[in-house]
Order: sequence, then C-alpha cells, then structure tokens
Amino acid sequence: MKPKRQSVTPLGPRFERALVFATRKHAGQHRKGTTVPYVAHLLGVAGLVLEAGGDEDLAIAALLHDVVEDCGGAPMLQEIRRRFGKRVAHVVDGCTDTDLDPKPPWLQRKKDYIAHLRTADADTRLVSAADKLHNVRSIVATYREIGGRVWERFHGKRDGTLWYYRTLLDEFQRKRSSPLIRELERAVIELEAVVTPAQ
Repeated sequence: MKPKRQSVTPLGPRFERALVFATRKHAGQHRKGTTVPYVAHLLGVAGLVLEAGGDEDLAIAALLHDVVEDCGGAPMLQEIRRRFGKRVAHVVDGCTDTDLDPKPPWLQRKKDYIAHLRTADADTRLVSAADKLHNVRSIVATYREIGGRVWERFHGKRDGTLWYYRTLLDEFQRKRSSPLIRELERAVIELEAVVTPAQ
C-alpha cells in the first residue's frame, strides 16, 4: 500500500503581495538590538506556520502579524482587511497586543494578551504560537552569544520575559497539543535552562 501523499499548500499572488506589503511596511525596522531586517522574523514565522500545516491565509497572516502593532494601528487593520480579506485580518487582529500609540504599559499588555488567547480560535493560536516559538529561539541564540545583556532589549527584562513565555506556553498547552506547541515547550525549557539564576 502506497503511503498517503500530503497535500501541498499553494502559495500564489496573494502571498507574494503580502510579502511585498510587509517588507515595505517594516522597511527600516530591525530585530531588537540587532541589524537583522525585521522581515527575517516575519519570514521565519510564516515558515513555521506552513510547516505546521497552515494554509495561504495563515501564512499571509504570519507575514502581517506585527504590522498593525508596529506600522499604523487600527487603520492598518482596515487596510489588511481590504487587501487580504476578513480571515487574514481576524488573525492579525488576534495576534496584536495593542493598536495604540503610545503603547500601554508592558505588563498589562502582556496579561491582557494572555487572557485574550484563552478565547482565541485555532487559526489565531497557530500563528501566535509560531511567532512565540521564533522569538524564544532567537532569545536563546542571542543569550548564548552575548549573555545577560540580551535582557536590555526587552521591556520585561529577564524575569518578565521568562514569566511571559512560560505563561504563554501554559496557555497554549491548555488546549490540544501539536508538534508546534511541543517545539515551543522545548524552546521555553531550553531558555529557562541556559539562563543563570539572578544572584
């Protein structure tokens, strides 16, 4: 008996337009404390979404998941809805912890976002988990390179950042697990293991 072939997610002109849109909106932005163009993170998250079985809409949402928060607020969400459809806009909105400028205080934003995830749908949770996995892997790699100085890049510093990703993991694990969530668990455990406890 032949093994069942996995279906391939087609990526068409909409994905290409979303990639151009995201690249232009985030032009000049870099990953925190680095010279790495921000689009590298967006591509990484989109790749994780596709590897987890996400379709073109979810890959597009992955490319755009930070554009509302970092590039224009609520009007940007309306533009995403017009250009890429209601489902993409819904997921992007669900991955956005604020559309206000200036942003509310960090801790309250993160608590509110975790509370929001409790009722978020599977599409939103998938893209969000991919985003968090890519972030944690990046923090681990940077910590190994520069040590505790990495915490200077984050509003939550060391303890707040560790709390945030552990609490997010707990929330993602509350519902049915998946290979993506298990990868996030491994990444969070690795992060906690490489960080030397504060003296």
